[in-house]
Amino acid sequence: MAKYRIAVAGAGVIGREHCKLIAAHPDVALAGIADPDPAAPAYAASLGTPHFPDLETMLDATGPDGAIVALPTGLHKSAGLACIERGIPSLMEKPVAATLADAFELARASKAAGIPVLVGHHRRHSPDIGLARETVASGRLGRIVTVSGMWWVDKPESYFDVAWRRQEGGGTLLINLIHDIDCMRFILGEISRVSAFTSNAVRGLAVEDTASVSFEFESGVLGGFTISDAVASPYSWERASGQALYFPHQPENYLFIGGRDGALEVPTMEHWHHGPGGGDWQNDLVRETLPLDGSRTYENQLAHFLKVIDGAEPPVIDAEDGARTLAVLLAVKTAAKEGRVVDVAEMLEGL
Repeated sequence: MAKYRIAVAGAGVIGREHCKLIAAHPDVALAGIADPDPAAPAYAASLGTPHFPDLETMLDATGPDGAIVALPTGLHKSAGLACIERGIPSLMEKPVAATLADAFELARASKAAGIPVLVGHHRRHSPDIGLARETVASGRLGRIVTVSGMWWVDKPESYFDVAWRRQEGGGTLLINLIHDIDCMRFILGEISRVSAFTSNAVRGLAVEDTASVSFEFESGVLGGFTISDAVASPYSWERASGQALYFPHQPENYLFIGGRDGALEVPTMEHWHHGPGGGDWQNDLVRETLPLDGSRTYENQLAHFLKVIDGAEPPVIDAEDGARTLAVLLAVKTAAKEGRVVDVAEMLEGL
């Protein structure tokens, strides 16, 4: 028998990927699937697992060791609280909640009950992102000065046949940029101020398809990031890293970190520096490739969740940490809407 029984709420694209990962793990069994969609019972039957109309019914009927929540964002708070009330650790897909108030309510409930919530910012489990964080922390790049990144993809028009993707909250900021913000926070520390421009000129939808963002970190690091879901390119973490579930691997880079003693390209992990003798802009640079461990992001995330369930590790990103990533994203949206520099602290006032 499997050591862990995990229930999955949400049988959409991401929920089904979680089911595949559970099926592939020798120590994990799928306890049940909760989803009101008419197609969900047949899908659950194909996996030989029971189907339930809602999360609460599933939790009460199956008593799982953990639950993965892949429901619409507006249901995250209630789903997370339902898990906490039953003493069940959860893996909550991003963003942690629909609003900061909901996110911090969930974080406080988790802390008070001692029941962990792991937020599904999966890139934190990717070997390239982890090594970038370690490299910065080790001092190999010296004092970090700047960071620059891009996320350029060409989403098909059919992607926007789903109504919510054409409405407020469905643009590339909340769907995609939130991952890059989380990576930069994870690698470089807290972001203090932002400014931003957005555009919907390509498709003319109510949501943005392109944005340019500037960041100031608490450490004094300055950075910039451009994002677009209307550009044909290899410059995104998903395609460049080879770690994503739905994309071909075409090795490239999407994030560049610059320090006084060197620079790092992610995810190829090319480390540029002057070598032992030092040098400056008129001297040759050494190009060194830092080795990755060959592990897989989503498998790492599931393995970590099992340790969270056991109490062997705290969540690498808990509900409060996830809320702080959301706060930066909301600061970006505010900066673009109001045409001003926004302190992230403004988003956190009163919370």
